Amino acid sequence: MKLILSAIFLFLFVSAQPALSQKGNQRALINFNPGWKVRTGDFKGAERPEFNDKEWENITLPHAFNEKEAFRVDIHNLSTGVAWYRKHFIVPASQKNHKVFLEFEGIRQGGQFYLNGEPLGIHENGVNAFGFDITSRVQFGKENVLAVRIDNSWQYREQATETLFQWNNNSFNANYGGIPKNVYIHFTDKLYQTLPLLNSLGTTGVYVYARDFDISRKTATIVVNAQVKNEYPEARTVEFMVQLYDMDNKPVHKFTSGPTTIYSGGTADLFATARISGLNFWSWGYGYLYKVVTAVVYNGDPVDAQVTRTGFRKTEFRDGMFFLNDRVLQLKGYAQRSTNEWPAVGMSVPAWISDFSNRMMVESNANLVRWMHVTPWKQDVESCDRVGLIQAMPAGDAERDATGRQWEQRKEVMRDAIVYNRNNPSIIFYECGNESISEQHMQEMKDIRNQYDPHGGRAIGSREMLDSEVAEYGGEMLYINKSADIPMWAMEYSRDEGLRKYWDEYTVPFHKDGEGPLYRNAPVREYNRNQDSHAIENVTRWFDYWLERPGTGRRVSSGGVNIIFSDSNTHYRGSENYRRSGE
Repeated sequence: MKLILSAIFLFLFVSAQPALSQKGNQRALINFNPGWKVRTGDFKGAERPEFNDKEWENITLPHAFNEKEAFRVDIHNLSTGVAWYRKHFIVPASQKNHKVFLEFEGIRQGGQFYLNGEPLGIHENGVNAFGFDITSRVQFGKENVLAVRIDNSWQYREQATETLFQWNNNSFNANYGGIPKNVYIHFTDKLYQTLPLLNSLGTTGVYVYARDFDISRKTATIVVNAQVKNEYPEARTVEFMVQLYDMDNKPVHKFTSGPTTIYSGGTADLFATARISGLNFWSWGYGYLYKVVTAVVYNGDPVDAQVTRTGFRKTEFRDGMFFLNDRVLQLKGYAQRSTNEWPAVGMSVPAWISDFSNRMMVESNANLVRWMHVTPWKQDVESCDRVGLIQAMPAGDAERDATGRQWEQRKEVMRDAIVYNRNNPSIIFYECGNESISEQHMQEMKDIRNQYDPHGGRAIGSREMLDSEVAEYGGEMLYINKSADIPMWAMEYSRDEGLRKYWDEYTVPFHKDGEGPLYRNAPVREYNRNQDSHAIENVTRWFDYWLERPGTGRRVSSGGVNIIFSDSNTHYRGSENYRRSGE
């Protein structure tokens, strides 16, 4: 059986290679989701390879251990505690001279990781992707056991400082615990392009961007930067090669850098630049993406090649307006919870459901989704790239500024989210807080953006900061405001919610307008509207935007988003827990 698994694994390894060259191309990215086991509760010795897990539940990741509770219970009552995940796997002996990395797109909340009984490390912020270099720990040609102990308690504290994570908050951040996101295993040459996992590996990966746009002539300068590491015992002189492919997988342009010498154990940033015409620019509802194949070339052979999918678009933020590809765009859409969950499956949906959900936003005339409080998982980020939906990406926060270690945690999450997602063209706004932060803190966040994504064409700002001298965009709640300087858009212009499946009181399930529990001391209809009164309320809200339309003076409104596109799944917000729509 082990030989069969090894053969299957080797087949997957070979078939996963990017097709830049048949000679010397030695990189593979393999989905590591199948073949896991899970059991809730704490078990002494569960990290050891010989631990008996035969009776554990067999699962395929992504899998939150409490996902079956999605919409059956209020988010405040989702199960919390410890769950163990284990995976038995074999790495073929033929890969012994390669580097081996594990990449987790994220866990919730804190996890301890073991390979063959030995600690690999921990990850605790419950938001970001992270990884481990397991080259020296993995047993080639033999069975390995990866064990993960995860604690999703609302009161989880950072082990080193005993600090709570501000965004691990049951008021808004649904707690789908365990490993609810994808996992991958990477094989690379010892001369390789690094992974964008700054918090755990200390590396930044590949960065692709465009500058000097000529939109009318479909022309821009494309710049590709790769961080490359040499773990051979001797220095190596290399070149950096880039091949650009269009959406039909047809080659567009090939360009290279000059030679660079990287010393043993050293890291270098390699750059390749080209002026390219005939480009299709990424835009709202037009998710045009290019395949960028980057390779490190040594002695004429590409020894490391990988694929980055990205798009190119021009952005400007001025005169109170947002410009996309030289046209003003009025922002409209939804403020959506980052878990973006569905009944019965929670947040860990297949990629096609992410596309289905996010495309429905575009089809409802939305051009922006403002994810709330924490960074969305990579699957939703990439889905928005494909369907042409602009994203406002938060890092991690609650509804207030922070101090001390909690503020440092927020900066770290923003830094890591930027590095991991800076090649995704749909991300255009970085959000530093769901409430105002100090000018000093805003500048610190801006410095992070300037260091790790200086050319991405993204504005960084925060809610409730109309008077900021530092923020590059701003937004308020529940009322309209204007700006003659940076774009201002309402981050929740309406707190009323309506059903994605429009309901009225004449058809099943006969949703009478205003029926259901009150939201605190709100009027009876808030959060309980049917399609009729909700449509009227939207007309009322958007009339305010019409009054503030461009042409009435220098001050303009850039639009806004409505809460909420999908669910509330919260007992005091409405009489049902099904998918909702804000428009």
